[in-house]
This record gives sequence, C-alpha cells and structure tokens, in this order.
Amino acid sequence: MTGRPGPVADEVRELLLSRITDVPDYPKPGVMFKDITPLLADPEAFTALTEVLSGLAVACGATKIVGLEARGFILAAPVAVHSGIGFVPVRKAGKLPGATLAQSYELEYGTAEIEIHAEALAAEDRVLVIDDVLATGGTAEASLELIRRAGAQVAGVAVLMELSFLPGRVRLERALAGAPLDALIVV
Repeated sequence: MTGRPGPVADEVRELLLSRITDVPDYPKPGVMFKDITPLLADPEAFTALTEVLSGLAVACGATKIVGLEARGFILAAPVAVHSGIGFVPVRKAGKLPGATLAQSYELEYGTAEIEIHAEALAAEDRVLVIDDVLATGGTAEASLELIRRAGAQVAGVAVLMELSFLPGRVRLERALAGAPLDALIVV
C-alpha cells in the first residue's frame, strides 16, 4: 500500500493512536519519541494490533514472520502464534548462536549489522517482516536482503507506525520488489 495507512478500521486506528504517547526530547533534544509501551500494556489495544497484523500475515500468504530487534519481536511473536506460523528473529550482530547470515546497512553516522540464523528460512517460505516503526528504512531494507539471501521470498513488510517525514518508504520501494508495505498508522 503506497502512501496511506494499512487496512485497519478507523476505530482500531484511533484506539492504537490513543495508546501511543509522545515523549519530547528523547533520546536527544529535538526528537519527539513515539512510545508504544502504553499500547502494549493495554490488553484491548495490543489484542487489536495483533489481530490486524495477523490478518495481514494471512492475506499475504506468509509462512514465517520475521521480527526486527527489539520492539519488532514484541509485535511479531504474538502475530506468529495467533496466525499459526513460525517466528524468526532478526538480531543485532553477535546476538545469535550458531551459523548466521549477516547484512550491513548504513546509518546516519556509520554502519550497523543484523543477523538471522542461516537455516531459519527455506525456499518455500514467504516471509512477512514486522516492526514497530518505519523511519529511515535501513533495518527493514537489510532484513529483506537477508531473507532473500536465505533463499526465501518476501511476502511484505508491516509496521505499526510509519514516520512519513522520513524516507523509509522511498528507501524500501526497490527492495520490496512489488511486495506490500503496510503501515497501520502514518504520522
């Protein structure tokens, strides 16, 4: 879905928005941090979020859910359970035991690296990536590269919130290669 919120009813969108709080000047002056922990603490809102994301997983034919460290884990794991499909974490470098595939990506000032277990995905897997926020798109783009390098197919990316004033959607367009990008809330 390009440039508009994902398939979520207005009342659910309002519920989710009402549970996200703004924290000014965090983690540094001038930044307005969107805190999702009140949403996670509210069983009605967290359940509604899980159900909407599960619907997206089923609609895109996902066979695996990838959650991006760290808040993506919190959202993705219950979606995988609710949908009856597997969950695969994508972690910062050096956090997974055993054989891994790694992918570097550019940050504002430098680079970072994420990893996935080398044997976590198979050629028949269709993978939905879930994260809390789409900002610059670097981590999501690197995760799509990892999924393809593992031999699996990208079914799509779903995020709770897209920060439309940052270039994440534009950055992901090529990497998505036609797969959907669903943002439940666009700010």
